[in-house]
Amino acid sequence: MPDNQYNQDSIVILEGLDAVRKRPGMYIGSTDTRGLHHLVWEILDNAIDEALNGYGNEIHITLNKDQSVSVEDHGRGMPVGKHKSGVSALQVIFTVLHAGGKFTSQGGYQSAGGLHGVGASVVNALCSWCKVIVHDGKDMWSMEFSDGGKKIGKLIHEGSSKRTGSIVTFKPDPKIFKNTTFSYTKICERAQESAFLLKGLKIIVTDLRKEKREVIYQYEDGLKAFVEEINSDHVPMHDPVSFSSETNGIMVKGCFQYTDDYQENIFSFANMVRTRDGGTHEMGAKQAFTKIFNEYARKNGLLKEKEKGFEGNDVREGLCLVINLTIPEQFLQFEGQTKEKLGTPEAKTATDNVVSEYLRYFLEENKEIANTLVRKMIKAANARNAARKAREEARKGKGKNKTERVLSGKLASAQSKDARKKELFLVEGDSAGGSAKQGRDSKYQAILPLRGKVLNTEKASMDAIEKNEELNTIIHALSAGVGSNFVAEDSNYYKVIIMTDADDDGAHIQNLLLTFFYRHMRGLIEHEMLYIALPPLYRIAKGKKEYYLYSDEELEEKKQEFKNGYTITRYKGLGEMNASQLWETTMNPETRTLLCVTLENAMMAEKRVSELMGDKAELRRNWIEDNVIFTLEDNYKEVGI
Repeated sequence: MPDNQYNQDSIVILEGLDAVRKRPGMYIGSTDTRGLHHLVWEILDNAIDEALNGYGNEIHITLNKDQSVSVEDHGRGMPVGKHKSGVSALQVIFTVLHAGGKFTSQGGYQSAGGLHGVGASVVNALCSWCKVIVHDGKDMWSMEFSDGGKKIGKLIHEGSSKRTGSIVTFKPDPKIFKNTTFSYTKICERAQESAFLLKGLKIIVTDLRKEKREVIYQYEDGLKAFVEEINSDHVPMHDPVSFSSETNGIMVKGCFQYTDDYQENIFSFANMVRTRDGGTHEMGAKQAFTKIFNEYARKNGLLKEKEKGFEGNDVREGLCLVINLTIPEQFLQFEGQTKEKLGTPEAKTATDNVVSEYLRYFLEENKEIANTLVRKMIKAANARNAARKAREEARKGKGKNKTERVLSGKLASAQSKDARKKELFLVEGDSAGGSAKQGRDSKYQAILPLRGKVLNTEKASMDAIEKNEELNTIIHALSAGVGSNFVAEDSNYYKVIIMTDADDDGAHIQNLLLTFFYRHMRGLIEHEMLYIALPPLYRIAKGKKEYYLYSDEELEEKKQEFKNGYTITRYKGLGEMNASQLWETTMNPETRTLLCVTLENAMMAEKRVSELMGDKAELRRNWIEDNVIFTLEDNYKEVGI
């Protein structure tokens, strides 16, 4: 029996970097590929902080053949002298949490993104080994760490050097990360994003793992280039509008452009750090846009006095906005170590003031464009009001007949009235849909079979979408609106689960549905209400034992365990499983695996959807050649002898 006593002996103090290895998610968010790349971002942020404060304008990221990564900057070089703690300052930086040069004005950082003093030490803690080389303008020094920072090498003088800067090379620990392979594309995307934000900064990314490939990012008007990159596959309504001003010590820079798109795209940064979850600066910018457009519309008679003003969603339909604030260290507040939400109160006022001033000037100086934009907002407001009225009527029963006609014979609804507990499965094909209907928990799970491939909505008009039978059925099943009128909280289901075959056709249907949800029901993704079901690829049986396997690696492990006398079935589709098998493997909340669809990087998501689902075949082909490894895979029933 385990000892269940809880007393003073139960309290354990994790020394040094042990706390990071014990709970890595607290420091890097996760140990999946997102957390893996967060190691690079921590070191890269430190290099960018040097450039942001005027020390060097070039950074080199190298993916090495041994699967390690090097980040080299041309800053001042990390200090190597003896710290008051008795060891080298370099050792302190890489082995002590909350130690760094950004806690004091003596560090020379007026503005910085990495303020927690844990970046370098956390990276060291989660790596098999880490090597640091420092050039201080006179000498070159090196120091090595291994086994998660437990083994510390000596500070070695490597000779003289006239240059300055630091080179950090590290290899992630496979005991922490299941996948330690870095994505060249992901790192390039982050490097380009950083180069967009800091004028003149040159970032070079080199991949030495197979055939050498290299790309250089450097921009003179980065924010404008940023917006043009995002909107490259949309029809702009005017030229990008840049703005820049300082207020109360906070520098606010930005650029915006409206397109014919229905969705808003807002990208916010603070001291070069992407604030994916927004924060006070986004609140200030949104407030300014809503306020100034309402002010302009009323002043110019486009909105009557008795008419209700525009809501924020009306104003931001089709808006692409990039804002980047440079905030003095004493004001900068992030929420959480991963720094994805800005909490600085002063940033809201500063952003509101700057955006309001420039937007008001732009509208007055460009009346024709301003009036066109306002007319677009009037249409958005009318559509929103109509959609809201339709939802209210449907809930009162007035629109019930139309909804029932659309869903008739398709949707097997759930019995529960609690939307927060209900799940909607979008199932490929009638055969699998039949099995899903038989095997489901009808109290909470609804089944909507999809016949064939849905419309590619990347280039489709809203009229075409509403006329498409499959998409129209989804819209009515959720009953939460569509496009800029979609309200995730109004959805009839708080889990929407895409369940398709584990083959090329299934993947294509997934992509088509993801494109639709991203473009026209993005709130599902932003509120983490959209999921992808993972059906098994194989069933292996030996005697009375049977196992469902979800990857080739699992299959190989089980084959080694069984050695012989087994049979393997490769599932080509959901329809090959009966109702009980489909429930057990893919639908039962106790045993299933669901992938939650999240918006990790909004800029890259926008680019990727446009590239892969748009009409430019060359962009799609280039991405596939860079990112997809083609292999020969047998579809078979295997018998182990």
